[in-house]
Amino acid sequence: MRPWSASLSSLRGEMQTMATRESDSKDLTQGAIGSTLLLFAMPTLASNILQSLNGSINAIWVGRFLGAQALAATANANIIMFLMFSVVFGFGMASTVVVAQSVGAKDIDAARRAFGTAVGFCSMLGLGVALAGWIGAPALLRLLATPQEAFDLALVYLRVIFFAMPATLLVVMIMMGLRGAGDARTPLIFMIVSVAIDLVLNPVLILGLGPVPAFGIAGSAAATAAAGFISLIGVVAFIYTKDMPLRLRGAELRYLWPAADQMRVLLGKGLPVGLQMIVMSLSGLVMIGLVNREGLLVTAAYGAAQQIWTYLQMPAMAMGAAVSAMAAQNIGAARWDRISRITGYGLGYLLAVTSAMVVVILLFHEPLLALFLGDNQAAIAAAWTMQLLASWSFIFFGCTMILFGVMRANGVVVAPLLILIFTLFAVRLGFYHLAYPVLDANALWLSFPVGSLTALLLAAAVYLHGGWRKAKLMAPVHTEQCRESVNSEVEPAGRITPVG
Repeated sequence: MRPWSASLSSLRGEMQTMATRESDSKDLTQGAIGSTLLLFAMPTLASNILQSLNGSINAIWVGRFLGAQALAATANANIIMFLMFSVVFGFGMASTVVVAQSVGAKDIDAARRAFGTAVGFCSMLGLGVALAGWIGAPALLRLLATPQEAFDLALVYLRVIFFAMPATLLVVMIMMGLRGAGDARTPLIFMIVSVAIDLVLNPVLILGLGPVPAFGIAGSAAATAAAGFISLIGVVAFIYTKDMPLRLRGAELRYLWPAADQMRVLLGKGLPVGLQMIVMSLSGLVMIGLVNREGLLVTAAYGAAQQIWTYLQMPAMAMGAAVSAMAAQNIGAARWDRISRITGYGLGYLLAVTSAMVVVILLFHEPLLALFLGDNQAAIAAAWTMQLLASWSFIFFGCTMILFGVMRANGVVVAPLLILIFTLFAVRLGFYHLAYPVLDANALWLSFPVGSLTALLLAAAVYLHGGWRKAKLMAPVHTEQCRESVNSEVEPAGRITPVG
């Protein structure tokens, strides 16, 4: 819901880094697969739950106190901002891997060069995005057919978030670099700071508590912007005060100018992930545009449904990352005899957990939706229809992520990308256009399971064919790369940043 990216990336990084260190010290090519895989996935799942709870609380503030128009406005703004973050996320993931490998080789200068290039590039890109976004925000919202009742609110919210974009992107990049250097403590500290600022300022600036005037939806965006700027200033000051390994001084400051050789590495490692995430983001933009054409009520209901769908993706993200990392280590050790069982356990856990969550969400849909929509029964009814028709798609979606994760462990990224492009655009949108004359808006919600089932069937065909096993890696796939790459395959589903 919010650009609380620094805090959320930090929290996820803290828990994932602990899991990564555990996996690095423990041989995942031996012993029981089922219990090891489950324990390996738990930190990621826990971090996803915590960070999404923060976003849901912010969504509740907006939906309950500002109404359906505000919730619809943020639903439009979130998808746009997710796309902006997607552009740089691949580079961030690549820099994390390079920093981790350089630190592992005890080449701190190489780590600083990679970190400096990533930060410098991110800074320039962030400024460009902020300027273009501020100017182009009205055109973007019109392109999405944002409901007129929500247009002004969405414009205010979006412009404030674009203003904070450079700081927010920089915090994300810095936190990812610190994780690559093996420092989970600093991101955790500033996650707590950022989350605390965001949660405290949201009601204060939205409602105008005490001497502070009420800013409405602008206050919601301003709270996040303040959290981003304060976190950036704090983490940079902390890095230099503690003289941490990635700090740049003197002649090293020239590393902030993106070097050609470093950019080639970042592009080579990050572009496939970035492209995949951009595909997911563009699909989300198309979907919100189609939803907007159904009117304000449906858009608000969709915003609430997306918040719940965020939780349905968590088991897939956690198990997908764990399966990919575990498979990568076994492939590196030539333990192909364990790969099929790793896949089987991952699918089994995913089916059990996600199916149970779908049942619970459908049984208790009304109180869950009321958290975001209040007593707006018409919006709750519309959101219930979406949940009933689309929630089951996340079971298929999760199984697809498990299969993609195993193939990604052997460096296979093109096949998943092509499958996603085909199913998200040709299948999902094709079904919508063919079925809309008969099903009306229900064609939108049914396009989710149709597209997800098609993706699963195609992923299964590629996996079972086995050609991906013959891929030749020049270097083993890094554990952090497996973890971060999972973000490139998930639906935006109400998030503003590409983290779980």
